[in-house]
Amino acid sequence: MMAAFRMPAEWSEHEGCLMAWPTRVELWDGVLDAVKREYADVARAVARFEPVTMVAPPGYGDDARAHCGEGVTVVELPLDDSWFRDSAPLFVLDADGRRAGVDFRFNAWGRKHHPYDSDDRVSALLLDHLGIDRIPSGMILEGGAITVDGEGTLITTEQCLLHPNRNPDLSREQIETELKARLGVEKVIWLPYGGLLDTETDGHVDGVCAFAAPGRVVVSLPDDPTHPDHARMRANRAVLEVSTDARGRPLEIVDVPQTAFTGVAGGRVEVSYLNYYLANGGIVVPVAGVPQDKAALDVIAGAHPGREVVGVPAPVIAYGGGGVHCITQQVPAAGRPTP
Repeated sequence: MMAAFRMPAEWSEHEGCLMAWPTRVELWDGVLDAVKREYADVARAVARFEPVTMVAPPGYGDDARAHCGEGVTVVELPLDDSWFRDSAPLFVLDADGRRAGVDFRFNAWGRKHHPYDSDDRVSALLLDHLGIDRIPSGMILEGGAITVDGEGTLITTEQCLLHPNRNPDLSREQIETELKARLGVEKVIWLPYGGLLDTETDGHVDGVCAFAAPGRVVVSLPDDPTHPDHARMRANRAVLEVSTDARGRPLEIVDVPQTAFTGVAGGRVEVSYLNYYLANGGIVVPVAGVPQDKAALDVIAGAHPGREVVGVPAPVIAYGGGGVHCITQQVPAAGRPTP
């Protein structure tokens, strides 16, 4: 039996975008001012296409307004961190377009950061603020760990969802059952790997694979044989090559061979081109300021015809462990019946 609600694809029409303002000094030590500029740049880029609401911890609203400008709405709610892909609700629609938000539990990617209790509660506060019904779930899940096609198919990684620091008491089958019940999923495709260097999230799928359209996926496939994920991403692709979606279609695979490394705070970080945000009519893509940026943007544009592609420098966000997708969460428009 299909669930009453289903999570729409990210390319569906949005009412707006939610973001959270970075203030965690211990995470951004030495680069906090720089990352605030990058968050603000992302917010302004998304606001070209759809309304953006920036949630700031109490007392930090004016700081967010000063950085983001008048085109971004700022509200204050208790927060620990600033990764709304993972701590904000996952929004779902029923067959009539009625909207709700699924409130999964959040434990800071396996208790890597403390405290995280405000982030665990922020979904409920956001839903109350927005006047949207809440659907609770006792399972720990971050939005960056999944990608959906809106037609019953979900892709995730074993590296993340089966990690013992998330739901050690749940089997793979029980995790699938909860995904199906809460997100209206009919089929789960398990990729073996996230990024090897993605130790912060334990291998979220949004750094390696994304649905671009029904039956079409964009995948990271580094062409540099020395890249740590060169073989791992080919193993992922091999799974996709023999997979079909919930409607029985084989998957068209669009490869992104470009990779980008750059220096931040004396270290070397990878900026993931796959970690992009689909806005109404546009795509906001993290870039590193390196020559391969343009080729990667061209590949992503080809996978999403008709959308304007905007590259936003995000090396400091990558230093913190994420990208543009990690710091955004779409709010789908209500009243749009699901397929």
